[in-house]
Amino acid sequence: MSDILFSLYSWPRAIIHIDGDAFFTSCEEAIHPELKGKPIITGGERGIVACASYAAKGLGIKRGVPLHQAKALCPEIVILPSDYETYSLFSRRMFTIIRRFTPQVEEYSIDEAFADITGMRRALHASYETITSRIKKEIELELGIGVSVGLSITKVLAKVASKHRKPDGFTVIPGRLIARYLQDLPAEKIWGIGHATTSYLNKMGVRTALEFASLPEKTVKERFTKPGVEVWRELRGESVYPVMPEEKSTYASISKMKTFSPPTTDREYLYAHLLRNLESACIKARRYVLAPRKIIPLLKKNNFDTAGTEVKLTRPSVYPLELSPLLQELFDQLYNEKELYRATGIILLDLVPDTPVQYSLFENPVKAEKIRQLYEAADTLGGKYGKHTLHLGGSHPIEVLGKGKRGAPTVREQTRLYGETKRKHLGLPILHVKV
Repeated sequence: MSDILFSLYSWPRAIIHIDGDAFFTSCEEAIHPELKGKPIITGGERGIVACASYAAKGLGIKRGVPLHQAKALCPEIVILPSDYETYSLFSRRMFTIIRRFTPQVEEYSIDEAFADITGMRRALHASYETITSRIKKEIELELGIGVSVGLSITKVLAKVASKHRKPDGFTVIPGRLIARYLQDLPAEKIWGIGHATTSYLNKMGVRTALEFASLPEKTVKERFTKPGVEVWRELRGESVYPVMPEEKSTYASISKMKTFSPPTTDREYLYAHLLRNLESACIKARRYVLAPRKIIPLLKKNNFDTAGTEVKLTRPSVYPLELSPLLQELFDQLYNEKELYRATGIILLDLVPDTPVQYSLFENPVKAEKIRQLYEAADTLGGKYGKHTLHLGGSHPIEVLGKGKRGAPTVREQTRLYGETKRKHLGLPILHVKV
């Protein structure tokens, strides 16, 4: 099987996948050098592990476990609040470094990127392997964080390569050697193959990526949906998914969640958080000129069970002032005064372009137009002074009672440089160095 050739050429294309190694804790180690090599976790404000360093992972601590379990496994564990402001700065700088080598960079997530370096060998006077190695070294040298990198001829194969050897890995899968790397890779490790597809493949007797890639085209097209066929083609070296350098502008859904501590039964406080979730989700939707036709409010109980309900709107709307009466009604249905709650959330679904709408006979077009103008002003103020500068009164208990954060605030939150405000900071992380 390992002699199968999916591509006659080693480099018909050259796609890189860069993946941060325990990105959040790696950023913390970069700004707190004294923590390097120690078991560290972030997520102190959420009560669960958001990210674990490799030293912590070695002790059996995984993402998503409660903090008390992490402490039981390692009493000397270092627990830090998640400093998302600083992590986003590291992320932007990482993407900027990659763009020195190619303009085709897709920001896949805060700690992941794809880059297409096809045709750059002549411009950079180096092989694809050397170019990739330079990118990896410059990220590590300039930012002080570790990354694993994969180089191959498609996005799926590049992702396979970056995951092949973590942390600090660098794996190259040229077209002529695809089969060698797929022969021992479990099918469930393929990017784009979920639990249901894995179970289906197992029923077919397919256990490895190579067995999947070796299936006849007729069989694949008959038995799998379009995404499955596309992954199959990518595994065989056919580039189906292009690197998308454009900023993401379309969304199937938008969700906003908030976990707070301690858990609470306070009706007013819970509704305030739910309304703030709605405001945050609508701000993002308006940024991309989208409006939902459905919404789902969520209440997460202290035992991690979630109560939620999906409701279709009478017309698409992206203005919390219009949606808040419905949200109050749905909240009243979900809320149980005997339950402790640890999180709230909102999901906006069935998003469509936010275009002028035809109002029904029972609506007041003048009022609707005034609400639209109000939110234009709110977005302008938000851009200048920070999100939620102007907010609905129903969410104000958060400002009075606190945001429900667990643990100490981040160093960046505690530090105010000259000219900074509570909401607006310069794009600078706070470094901790001995002088």
